[in-house]
Amino acid sequence: MSAQVEKIALFIDGANLYATAKSLGFDVDYKRLLREFQSRGNLLRAFYYTAVIEDQEYSSIRPLIDWLDYNGYTVVTKATKEFVDQTGRRKVKGNMDIELAVDAMELAPHIDHMVLFSGDGDFRSLVESVQRRGVRVTVVSTISTQPPMVADELRRQADVFLDITELQAKIGRDPSERPPREPREPRQHAAQHTPQFLQRGPGSQRAPVGAGDDFED
Repeated sequence: MSAQVEKIALFIDGANLYATAKSLGFDVDYKRLLREFQSRGNLLRAFYYTAVIEDQEYSSIRPLIDWLDYNGYTVVTKATKEFVDQTGRRKVKGNMDIELAVDAMELAPHIDHMVLFSGDGDFRSLVESVQRRGVRVTVVSTISTQPPMVADELRRQADVFLDITELQAKIGRDPSERPPREPREPRQHAAQHTPQFLQRGPGSQRAPVGAGDDFED
């Protein structure tokens, strides 16, 4: 009798993964990332979470979101909130932790293995809760930067910690290899969040928020 194929779901904290890869000097090739984990089992979903600035005529993140949405990822976005702090500096707030946590808890009964691309220590309780439901959890981040990009408590809670440097040769590319972006018509409703894993297959990718702004989780 053949061994059962493991059912896997990816949960990608877009802003966190972008910052991690940038700190290590490479770009994530999301097509290669998807193929890598498809080769490791039955990949049920690949979620990508990001906040978007809705009032900008053009956002650098839009082409990424579009590409991901058409190429096997389920993209979950919401509008950022802008505010001015006590020092008068413009801040952009766009925390996707709740959306990721809700999707992970809903999908937990249907998977064997959760792969979380984030180093955010706020996810420690989520990881523990998913583990109590019998799901194995791998956290992907890095300790190769100074300071490390992964919170110690999240790293210790995970069943497996995978340093993204170990994946770099399989999922990365040099920033100089970026293909030129072709202009596209903007999508209408990419920023609406629904429990998409019940409705469709993996969907899309996203680019970092507010490259020129002070961004807070």
